[in-house]
Amino acid sequence: MPGNSFGHLFRVTTWGESHGKALGVVVDGCPAGISLSVADIQHELDRRKPGTSVITSERKEPDEVMILSGVFEGKTTGTPISMLVWNRDVDSRPYEAMKHIARPGQADYTYQMKYGLRDYRGGGRASGRETLARVAAGAIARKILASRNIEIVGHVVEIGGIKARHVPPGEIKKNVDTNEVRCADPDAAVQMQELIKTVKREGDSVGGVVEVIVTGVPPGLGEPVFDKLDAELAKALMSIGAVKGVEIGKGFRVAGMRGSDMNDEFYIDAGRIKARTNNAGGILGGISTGEPIICRLAVKPTSSISKPQRSVDMNRMEEVELRIQGRHDPCICPRIVPVAEAMVAIVILDYMMIAMSYKML
Repeated sequence: MPGNSFGHLFRVTTWGESHGKALGVVVDGCPAGISLSVADIQHELDRRKPGTSVITSERKEPDEVMILSGVFEGKTTGTPISMLVWNRDVDSRPYEAMKHIARPGQADYTYQMKYGLRDYRGGGRASGRETLARVAAGAIARKILASRNIEIVGHVVEIGGIKARHVPPGEIKKNVDTNEVRCADPDAAVQMQELIKTVKREGDSVGGVVEVIVTGVPPGLGEPVFDKLDAELAKALMSIGAVKGVEIGKGFRVAGMRGSDMNDEFYIDAGRIKARTNNAGGILGGISTGEPIICRLAVKPTSSISKPQRSVDMNRMEEVELRIQGRHDPCICPRIVPVAEAMVAIVILDYMMIAMSYKML
């Protein structure tokens, strides 16, 4: 079945290609009566768009969103919300010379094997540009969640082996958008920026780790057994093209821990049950505990690099040397932050709507 839609009750379908005329998204299931404007969506798209600094792609896209349906007199109507963004700064010429070549690390080969043809311009549907549609949908989810005091903040915690120090949650929100790499540790941010500039000059790229923290989530969200909240979050985050690994809470570090260290002990505070630690990352048995939900994404280095690489011409079936031309991010981590936040917001809102549907019956 086609994999262009995500969600259960809050359903998101993205469409469009990197070098096509436009990209967009249809959001179905949004409740009626929510105040929504272009400004709500545009703020998040501006955080994701390219061409904003020397460490991002030089492609200059305004990414101005149009709301085509589902909103009347400033409020959602409960019908599908359709949003569109025109592609304005498209240059497909660098892709003509390599339209039959399987670029290493890209989806060229797999798309060709699956469909027998593909849009080779800028990666087509497999391009990271598709994520702007997710961010637009996520902006709606974030606004609804914010009205329930649920806050989502993402930040870069590692790039190319440079790790940020632990920063208190309050400082993360204050610091994250003050530098180009979206790292809440100002000292580490400077080192990360210099590293990215270095690899860009070398024609290479670098990866890293992004963390997303959700606060204010009530306990009880999640669907056993196969639709666990952490399973859905992992699926949502792994669906982002450059993500190759997802952790919840302590993640892979649990392999080296003992149960006595890992288990989050409970206590009572002002009549509420709380956990003394949060090694589980806010989820137990696939259901939220009420503690902050913590997700971490391993982001691979950008596949498009200008260093020479070996590959094959799929049309002539011969080996070739490839030098990729075009405009590419030397590190995707900073621009993945709003994308990851959007996907997490979509999941949390979707599962809140599922939980509310139980109470309505």
